Amino acid sequence: MTLLPIETVEAVSDRNTVLPSSSNSLRLDLTATEEPAEVAILTTPDNGALRVIDGDTLAIGETRIRLYGIDAPELSQSCSDMRGQDWACGQWSKAVLAKLAVGSVRCVARDTDRYGRTVAVCTSKAGDINAALVASGAAYAYAKYARDYVALEEVARAEGQGLWRAGAQAPSAYRAEKRGAQPEQTPPGACAIKGNISGSGKLYHLPGGRWYGGTRINEAQGERWFCSEDEARAAGWRKAQG
Repeated sequence: MTLLPIETVEAVSDRNTVLPSSSNSLRLDLTATEEPAEVAILTTPDNGALRVIDGDTLAIGETRIRLYGIDAPELSQSCSDMRGQDWACGQWSKAVLAKLAVGSVRCVARDTDRYGRTVAVCTSKAGDINAALVASGAAYAYAKYARDYVALEEVARAEGQGLWRAGAQAPSAYRAEKRGAQPEQTPPGACAIKGNISGSGKLYHLPGGRWYGGTRINEAQGERWFCSEDEARAAGWRKAQG
């Protein structure tokens, strides 16, 4: 068994910088286990260069990866510090991920999400990146989908790490609030199939589908409405899961 210290990270709202803190060093079990042959494993630089998209999403080559079991603030999201002043917590979480995802990064797939992204646990010389983000208070444990990191979040909350130093809105609540503020879209005539473009490519959503209501069409970005599935497929879109 190999145990390596994971250095926690604190947010300083005055500058939105990232400072290391050794006072609450965590020790994570990084014992190597053999994954089944069918499990997708992505590594840098073998599968391409790494890019950090936001606080819980990165890309290796052309593959977008959503970090399993965690949920970080959206890039546009702000939080309140202990003085009640706003600071860019979404940008800060992205910066923390960028500091952790350096050198050789290895991601083991767990699932594929509704956007077609690979859902994975990623490790670097810092250890389990997903766990380190939660332990440093840079992300929430996404208990709706997995409970792997719930205990780490409880410790981060108790210690006032990162987002837990003051007021922070859960990313899921922030997204729901943003969706609620947007007017409902009306399809043009009978052409009600939504052709959405995301990091996973071109996906079309059928009325009554699980993600139809929350999908918005931005025609300025090349998204469009379709009158039939045949039309959508002919234009290069594929059916969304769910």
